[in-house]
Amino acid sequence: MKFSSFGKKFTKNSGILQLMDDLGKALASDKPINMLGGGNPAVIRSVNTVFQDTLIKIANDRHALESMANYSTPQGDAKFIATLVDFFNRHYGWGLTADNIVLTNGSQNGFFYLFNLFAGHFDDGEKAILLPLASEYVGYADTHIDDTHFLSIPPIIEEINHDGEEGFFKYRVDFDKLENLPELTNGKIGAICCSRPTNPTGNVLTDKEMARLDRLAKKYNIPLIIDNAYGAPFPNIIHTQATLNWDTQTILCFSLSKIGLPGTRTGIIVANSDVVRAVSAMNAIVNLSPVRFGATIATPLFADDSIVRLSNEHIRPFYAKQAQFAIKLLKEQFCDLPVKIHKPEGAIFLWVWFENFPISTTKLYEILKEKGTLIIPSEHFFLGIDTDNYPHAHECIRLSIAQDDDTLIKGIATIGEVVRKIYQQG
Repeated sequence: MKFSSFGKKFTKNSGILQLMDDLGKALASDKPINMLGGGNPAVIRSVNTVFQDTLIKIANDRHALESMANYSTPQGDAKFIATLVDFFNRHYGWGLTADNIVLTNGSQNGFFYLFNLFAGHFDDGEKAILLPLASEYVGYADTHIDDTHFLSIPPIIEEINHDGEEGFFKYRVDFDKLENLPELTNGKIGAICCSRPTNPTGNVLTDKEMARLDRLAKKYNIPLIIDNAYGAPFPNIIHTQATLNWDTQTILCFSLSKIGLPGTRTGIIVANSDVVRAVSAMNAIVNLSPVRFGATIATPLFADDSIVRLSNEHIRPFYAKQAQFAIKLLKEQFCDLPVKIHKPEGAIFLWVWFENFPISTTKLYEILKEKGTLIIPSEHFFLGIDTDNYPHAHECIRLSIAQDDDTLIKGIATIGEVVRKIYQQG
């Protein structure tokens, strides 16, 4: 059986396929697995109780069930969109209308649309998505329907103290390189995209960095796409100062996944009306319409700001505590080794750098998998960069902190044992 070029591209091995496949196999395994890979959010009982109570009310509301039984428009559930318009205007005063919001079947689905809208083959040549700060989310890598159209800038690595302790670092945007890219001046960039907080590192671009990216987008009349899956105002897993802005040059992408509803596959795009119409058209062709289940659960939570209270009082504090606990464990394992942790500014991961590591972390991943501990190696996150000539891309791992304390203790102990042995063997 022969596949088309499209079929070959989307059936080949990829970072996101490996991640999801290993995650699924681990969950189905009868062997104990220290699940420090994958992007599933934590099960937070106080949050799930609110979801359960909301579901019970929906189940008892005949009209709500009848609504879910019908297709929405390709733009998405109209009641949820209206609620989101009120929500964002209430909190930010953006002056949105229903023409500024479109729903997708998860944010991954939304980025597939956006990256293919703004990068690929154009009448005036090829255009790419500019990622101003590598590393970036592994799920972006294979979203283009033909070839791969990303250009990334390696970060400035700044070694810093965190809470009075050494052994931390932070990525910063290299604006000297970014603002002098020939691809910007010659029209080869279709959009700028960044995640904030960043998956995988937990980095939060500062307000000044965001303002410079905004000016750059406006200068070249291209959109600035912001992946806000972990950011304000929901789930608000962000531990530093960060201002959320929007205008018609900006495309904000949100998700219900990290509030604890990943299975509902609900993405939210806030953009100008042209982008909303384009994504709605793509929804119609690819999905007919977005799933309404997540929208039905979320509507009352956004209407009365319960979503903000859940984020600020339950979700963000949980991950702040888990980050602190995981850092303590890592420090105990690696206190005498050249191992550094990216400053934990947000999201649900820690990014750990094994400086001058004797093997690649892709090989480390395979060793740890055999020992029942899953992590994610760094290479796939440096999309748009020639990783063959960038050793740092092979020296980091992403750890999920969404697990229970026992899993963190056992998983990090295994990582420590294996990494120490590899360093000693050289």
